[in-house]
Amino acid sequence: MQHPNDRPDKLGVVTHGSLSKGVAMKLAEHIDAEDITAGTFVVVQGTHFDFFSLITDVTIDATNESIRLYPPAAEEHLLRQVVRGMGAYTTVDVRPMLMMDNRDHPELSDQEAHGVKTIPSHFSPVARADRDDVARVFGAESHEDGQTYFQIGSPRGMDDIPLCVNLRKLVERSNAVFGKTGTGKTFLTRLLLCGTIFNDAAVNLIFDMHSEYASTVHHEGKTGFLKGLKELFDSRVSIYSLDPEHARQSGHRPDGTVYLYADQIEPNDILPLTSTFNLTSTAVDSCYALKRRYGTGWLTELLKARADEMGELAESIGAHEQSLKALHRRLSRLKEYRFFKTTPRTESERDVLEDFLETIDSGRHIVLEFGNYTELTAYLLVANVFTRRIRARYEQKSTEYRRKRDKSQQPRQLIITIEEAHKFLAPGIARETPFGKIAREMRKFFVSLLIVDQRPSAIDEEVLSQIGTKFVCQLNDEKDIGATLAGESTASGLRNILASIDGKQQALILGHAIPMPIVIRTRNYDDQFFRIMRGNQTLDEQAYDLVQG
Repeated sequence: MQHPNDRPDKLGVVTHGSLSKGVAMKLAEHIDAEDITAGTFVVVQGTHFDFFSLITDVTIDATNESIRLYPPAAEEHLLRQVVRGMGAYTTVDVRPMLMMDNRDHPELSDQEAHGVKTIPSHFSPVARADRDDVARVFGAESHEDGQTYFQIGSPRGMDDIPLCVNLRKLVERSNAVFGKTGTGKTFLTRLLLCGTIFNDAAVNLIFDMHSEYASTVHHEGKTGFLKGLKELFDSRVSIYSLDPEHARQSGHRPDGTVYLYADQIEPNDILPLTSTFNLTSTAVDSCYALKRRYGTGWLTELLKARADEMGELAESIGAHEQSLKALHRRLSRLKEYRFFKTTPRTESERDVLEDFLETIDSGRHIVLEFGNYTELTAYLLVANVFTRRIRARYEQKSTEYRRKRDKSQQPRQLIITIEEAHKFLAPGIARETPFGKIAREMRKFFVSLLIVDQRPSAIDEEVLSQIGTKFVCQLNDEKDIGATLAGESTASGLRNILASIDGKQQALILGHAIPMPIVIRTRNYDDQFFRIMRGNQTLDEQAYDLVQG
């Protein structure tokens, strides 16, 4: 790799700055300010250290007031060039994110970069990062045994250069994909799921609310279709469905049909439904009173009771009659779902949870499709019930594994993908839902979440603080932006970067699985990608295709 002083793409030199706010670069005269964008990855060559940095802001200024008040006229081309070189200039704010000792080597070595503890000296040159810089900081994708890196996209302005995430670190903690509607959250989520499946980094359980992940779907806004996980990975992915008829109409046969029994539902499973059902806290308390009185049959007893029996039932459990009536009316809507059964499961009917656990133990991935049951009520209830039971089973298995210290009994790392995550993780209920508990506690039990949501500000702050890696597409709401960047030491600079992200196929990545925040153009989910996922393309062919664009 060239020394930044020798690079043809040198942007300017450092003129001033501070450790807490970053440094400022005077842009070279031959470079137009319009060619500089927030989020660009650059390298500052200090006297003793290389500083891997991001551009966070651009400012145009002049050396004296007369230039501001009396700028050269449009036809005065020569004067404009003279003034631009002598009196008008551009300052670029640069935020160092990582540093590496370069005392003994002007070029980058295998030494690992570390956190920034100082700043570059005056007049240190600044250059655009190149392929070697990206590979050195973010790793290089490899298909050899033990590889943990997966290309998720390319740095902004560097479309021919792959940027990778560390899959081993990614699956260790819960992660999130944030962005407003229509910004490509689903595409980015597909890429992450493909990466973990292709590299066997973890087993996935995906609650597919809109049937977007399992099977081939039409590419919205374009001609053509997007291949689903089942078509890409075949037997490595199992599809379960709440609506098998819808699945057959979509052209595939599910591996299993999911039924939900009333005696599988706990009062805590009703908490995410409080807003959609407009339930009061008193009505929710009635669920717990029923559970104390009737055990696992509490919901069956409630649903089979007639309206004129509510007073007697309320008195027997010590609940408020009107609240109990409201609870009865709203939960009775569950009987409209064909997958919901009020009668207990018979011995001949297999518990689908056992199928899920056997599938996960075998290393196969699960997509649970909801078919025509796309309303939020069905999604919240089913996802909550199955996740609560899987969480409990994983805690049991992990405890047994640690007690026996038998490596062969170590549970497989599991990632649970949920959409509309703020409905499960809102303040006030996050502590009681299995999703909130997984985000806070389940790292040691081999379970993590992949949260997909457009309203991060509606998620409990404690849960947000536990998210390992965030993939942030375009957000406009200030509260959502603030919630996404909460706790980040470089939040002010990242806010400017986030504001500059395009509405499609761009994202800011920050957190545990990435050495430093970076803006990417997400990898294309296209035929070339499909060939790679199917194993029909060699690394050399991938590199050739990448260079050819």
